Amino acid sequence: MSSQQPLAKLEDLFNPHTQAYCDNPVPQCRAVYGRGRLVFYEPWQAWIMTQLDDIMDCWREEYLSSDYYDWELAPERPPESEWGNFERALIGHSLVADHDHHRLVRKVAAPAFSRHVVDEIQRRIEPDIKRLFDQLGTPDVFDFKDEIAQHIPFISINRMIGVPEKYWEDIKPVTMRFTETWNPTIPAEQRATAVAECNNAIEVFKKVIADRRENPQDGDFLSVLIKVEAEHENFDEWDILTLLLALIGAGSDTTLMALQWTTYALLKHPDQISTALATPESFATAFSEVGRWGVISKMGFARYAPKDMEILGQSVKRGQMVLMMPHLYELDPAYFPEPETFDVTRTFDPDIRFGYGPRFCIGASLAKKQLHMTMSEMIKRFPNIELAQEPERDATDHNAIAFKNLLLRTNCHKN
Repeated sequence: MSSQQPLAKLEDLFNPHTQAYCDNPVPQCRAVYGRGRLVFYEPWQAWIMTQLDDIMDCWREEYLSSDYYDWELAPERPPESEWGNFERALIGHSLVADHDHHRLVRKVAAPAFSRHVVDEIQRRIEPDIKRLFDQLGTPDVFDFKDEIAQHIPFISINRMIGVPEKYWEDIKPVTMRFTETWNPTIPAEQRATAVAECNNAIEVFKKVIADRRENPQDGDFLSVLIKVEAEHENFDEWDILTLLLALIGAGSDTTLMALQWTTYALLKHPDQISTALATPESFATAFSEVGRWGVISKMGFARYAPKDMEILGQSVKRGQMVLMMPHLYELDPAYFPEPETFDVTRTFDPDIRFGYGPRFCIGASLAKKQLHMTMSEMIKRFPNIELAQEPERDATDHNAIAFKNLLLRTNCHKN
């Protein structure tokens, strides 16, 4: 009788911080997905939730904590007397930690994400995108990441909030590194630097809010939030500040990655560009396919056990991290036939690219519109654009598979 071979250690099969993962994440992601609904990953001291239905249920029911300080390896929660700006936003008025308050803020802040306001934000951003391409000119080859992509999240966030350009350099560090403030897998010193940058940015935002109180603007995102504050006693300036930080977290490095990967994926499949860019609706579907096909994420959505509990048949201790990794299911042919084929006409039901349930990103519409605007502008200017070479992938990014550069050939000088 042959004995059953023991399973290989998961850390021997899966390490998203290696070059091998960056070059081809599919085998490693499938190894995790096939291990079970909830599996423990020793290097991160975390459980990984792999299955779509379980992840959606966790999002919907919110039975796990979103509070970083509930993590067993987090620094001790500081007393209120020691709070800086960051702690006051994260603890005192947290959209992340307090589920009930999060739902309240989403409800009362909805007017700030109305179609009228989103259209006004888009109107503000469009000249900046055109200006970036004007400054680029008509080179034979250019680095899309350096010349275009890295500027757009920063510009978009400042235009959305209405930050005067004299403050932009003060805001820039936090827009580039804010997600590091809560990433539990990076060194404490790196997180501390990001927190300090966040504290400085909040001081700038306070000045901008004070100015907008004196000079409100029609259809302006921040002016709408200030109006909401005046009408709801449970919504105050710290809720506005926390919401601004949440938008930076959702729209900074994630947008940079989205721009790079959308460009790369569409230029790898030029026959699908016109279909993808035909309408905002077709682009929304294409964008979901870019994320699915690219397997861009290295981690997932972090949650923490608020008490000892059984989850999906596993005994999870209080304070342990549970990482929801919805990108794993997107490689399952039961959901997506021929999953390694890129197809911008796929159906996504549900589409969880921007979260689900109470945690669905309320800025999703704006994010997709600015991506669509950028791609459309580039193709209009360079209809024969193509990849100049296969980009080298960067294994050093803490959260996603990045490119070291993204060289594109415009072909605008061809006879």
